[in-house]
Amino acid sequence: MKTLDSIPITKISRASKLVSTGAKVGVNYLKYYGDKMVSSKEAAKERLNQNNAEDIYDSLKELKGSALKVAQMLSMEKSILPQAYVEKFSLSQFSVPPLSPPLVIKTFKKYFGKHPEDLFDTFNATSVNAASIGQVHIAEKNGKKFAVKIQYPGVAESIASDLALVKPIAIKMFNIKGKDSDKYFKEVENKLTEETNYILEIAQSKEVVAACQHIPNLKFPSYYEAYSSERIITMDYMEGEHLSEFVAHNTDQEKANQLGQALWDFYMFQIHHLRKVHADPHPGNFLISEQAELIALDFGCMKVIPESFYIPYFELAEKACIENPELFTAKLYELEILKPEDSEAETTFFTAMFHELLSLFTRPFHSETFDFSNPEFFNQIAEMGQRYSKSTELKNMNGNRGSKHFIYINRTFFGLYNLMFDLKAKQVQINNFKTL
Repeated sequence: MKTLDSIPITKISRASKLVSTGAKVGVNYLKYYGDKMVSSKEAAKERLNQNNAEDIYDSLKELKGSALKVAQMLSMEKSILPQAYVEKFSLSQFSVPPLSPPLVIKTFKKYFGKHPEDLFDTFNATSVNAASIGQVHIAEKNGKKFAVKIQYPGVAESIASDLALVKPIAIKMFNIKGKDSDKYFKEVENKLTEETNYILEIAQSKEVVAACQHIPNLKFPSYYEAYSSERIITMDYMEGEHLSEFVAHNTDQEKANQLGQALWDFYMFQIHHLRKVHADPHPGNFLISEQAELIALDFGCMKVIPESFYIPYFELAEKACIENPELFTAKLYELEILKPEDSEAETTFFTAMFHELLSLFTRPFHSETFDFSNPEFFNQIAEMGQRYSKSTELKNMNGNRGSKHFIYINRTFFGLYNLMFDLKAKQVQINNFKTL
């Protein structure tokens, strides 16, 4: 894979990169209008999506940082984005061009004040895994193998300006209006800022490991502060293959069920016992060992769940609440989905929309066991997402809905559901976390 000798760091250079990408997208639309005249509208639109997705991703993977992280987040919104975007943006989870070895050494010395071989016996300057915020290298010391994650230069300093560039796109995509819409962008900015603080990530990682290491079939690396800094993390090198690689060839249903139960227990234990959760559930953050154990990595994105949100959120998921119109409506107001200033039309529309959505999405919680391998459940979710994304009525209303805490909690559940479906896990014990 091609390596990068530099990354645009300044606000002007990053903005210029996106402007040039916008010009390419404009050319793609010109081609699309001509294409429609000689082929079907559907075929022309598919080619437009493929061309745009490729050009946008090619730009973001060179920018890295929060711009690429947003693409990663969007790749999980399979019911909102066209498939071409999902496929391209999902590459940001664990397959992007790494920094070149000379730039790696330069970056390491800048962040640690020493050459990597002053700390380790050996250090491989060629990355084994590159993602949106940092890349991983293998090192050895006293016969022990380590994974060393190095943050890309300039990532932490460019978060606010990157989000300012993608904000207009997000506002249009999710139809966000109103004076208080900034609370959503501030929530994302704060979380992305936390993800660049590797000292905080080490503290969070050690806390999760201590709290969750008793969960069956779940493993974690150990972390080493002496070989880490604010922009470098050193941890155990864990043997295994990415979850996405494992599911591509696995035919053992017992392994799938074991891994699915471990994954589900891990998330339910965090949410209900710790009141905080690993809010970045994508395949690149999980490995599968030869013993079919789930290895959890990367705790930079941890979402604290305040009690004032936790209680109504999970009360709203209960079947008794969904089937009680008065109670259901009260919870929608409590979670800021409905607002006192809503028109009668908005109240009626969003009550019906969220009733349909939650009746489906909370189905796993309404039984003791659930079959996450059932495509019907996920097809219904995708169909509903597509239907509402095309709804003219919804586009004419203010999409600024819900507490700011929904952003990362909903992202967590969407990601978790997708991973459970990828694993094809069956007979998952939903309330197993209560006895752990």
